[in-house]
Amino acid sequence: MAPRDMSCLEERIGYRFADATLLRRALTHSSYANEQMGGRDASNERLEFLGDSVLSLTVCNYLYHAYPELPEGRLTVLRKNLVCQRALTDYAQQISLGSYLLLGKGEEKDGREKPKLLEDAFEALLGAMYLDSDSLPRIAEFLIPFVKTELSKMLAEPQPLEDYKTLLQQYVQQTPGEELRYEKISETGPDNAKTFTVRVLINSNEFGKGVGSSKKEAEQNAAREALKHYLRLVQ
Repeated sequence: MAPRDMSCLEERIGYRFADATLLRRALTHSSYANEQMGGRDASNERLEFLGDSVLSLTVCNYLYHAYPELPEGRLTVLRKNLVCQRALTDYAQQISLGSYLLLGKGEEKDGREKPKLLEDAFEALLGAMYLDSDSLPRIAEFLIPFVKTELSKMLAEPQPLEDYKTLLQQYVQQTPGEELRYEKISETGPDNAKTFTVRVLINSNEFGKGVGSSKKEAEQNAAREALKHYLRLVQ
């Protein structure tokens, strides 16, 4: 399947490039560059690198100002979910980005729907738009509607903001192979006034402790501490 006219993509994204070569490069996969252009230096990989930072800064800036009541840990989890491969693939599909990609013969069969290719191309598109416009507000004008739609789905889920156990689990599960578990350290006091102490372990490493009048409360407090430490580690 041949890629569509790139001017149609400009109409879809509501942005007309002053330098059309930037758009073409954003859509050029390394397989096409290797086959048709003499090497991957002409691919969208450098624009993807730039676009990744443009994406993160734009989303962070929006979340910071739109949700002043949310703590750092919750903002970080929201950002992670808004810029993950699943979300970026969805953004790309909304503008039919895959149908505009320049792909080598090996990728033509199913490359236009591959999440990794769509993720990379969407980031490259952001990088190209930034270089062409030299304007982060212009990037936000294009990007934030996608973010708002995704946020509305995320925040509609039946999950209170204080559910730190769920937040920690969601974040840890995004890294394959990570194991999360809770371990009771102590249980003291009479039956009608017990105090529980729990610790959180991720891959056998302790990330936080919590105390509460019930095991559930202690686990929530431990998860809150673990979330802060874990996010600092992976950022």
